[in-house]
Amino acid sequence: MTPIIHSLLETDLYKFTMWQTMLHRHPQAQAEYRFVCRNAPAFPLAQLLDEVNAQLDHLCALSFTEEELAYIGGLRYIKNDFVDFLRIFRFQRRFVRASVAADGRTLEIVAEGPQVHVMGFEIYVLAIVNELYFRRADQAAALVEGRLRLQAKIAALHEFGAHEPARTHPFEFFDFGVRRRFSAAWQDEVVRTLKDEAPQFFKGTSNVFLAKKHGLVAIGTMAHEYLQSYQAFDVRLRDFQKLALENWVQEYRGDLGVALTDVVGMDAFLRDFDLYFAKLFDGLRHDSGDPFAWGEKALAHYARLRIDAHTKRLTFSDGLDLETAFSIWRHFAD
Repeated sequence: MTPIIHSLLETDLYKFTMWQTMLHRHPQAQAEYRFVCRNAPAFPLAQLLDEVNAQLDHLCALSFTEEELAYIGGLRYIKNDFVDFLRIFRFQRRFVRASVAADGRTLEIVAEGPQVHVMGFEIYVLAIVNELYFRRADQAAALVEGRLRLQAKIAALHEFGAHEPARTHPFEFFDFGVRRRFSAAWQDEVVRTLKDEAPQFFKGTSNVFLAKKHGLVAIGTMAHEYLQSYQAFDVRLRDFQKLALENWVQEYRGDLGVALTDVVGMDAFLRDFDLYFAKLFDGLRHDSGDPFAWGEKALAHYARLRIDAHTKRLTFSDGLDLETAFSIWRHFAD
């Protein structure tokens, strides 16, 4: 078996930031995570079962090295007791199981147990399934095509930079592709190439391992699972967003200040995102729906609260390609 995950840093930063908050605020929570494939695969994913189980066995044998812990601990918002927790942490194989559904075609993967023990499985499992799936492709042909596409995107970035007039705010983007990558090696090549050839635009990656390796900013705050968890905690349902945001503020005291807005929709989010939160958070993240309508709602909300929106950041993360990202930037850059 050729391992897919070589380091427990090979995950998105927001898994660590949510993990720390849950450990401190809700260590008793129990959770269940289920794998879902949202696309029609070229072959039944059930064929991957034995390989998935072998990769899960390998994942559960990994632990954090002292060098990795030093890197995590060097992030100013990570607390010493969380690093101590990671030092003794190891994924428990009994908390994750892979099987074939009754139809004989569907791959089922379930992680179930204490949330602070099972929440970390998500990104690794998705990366494992994706890479095993694409290992059946023609690797040489795929890399040729991938490199052509990457160079075309870099050329488009430079064309954009050469001809767009200067605006109030720069165009910046980050890699957030761990769970969807063709392979670990390809993501490494993409990130390294973007760092070397488009540094004025490319500013970092969610992949903590690659951020450490390439000296980039590790990016990420919270995901849907964080806010959704609060829907099940001991709080009135209508208050779940306020409690989730308040716990985040208390945990990070000004760091990691970009809030995800679309768990129950932007309008419901803004009703909870009052002057207190609007001043404490650095900005908002869009992940579903019309990005232009969403951004206009955000700007109008800041205006109503008499907050200078130029001091805030709107982050867009919903299935972007470069042309869509350029269009969003042109709309909001001033």
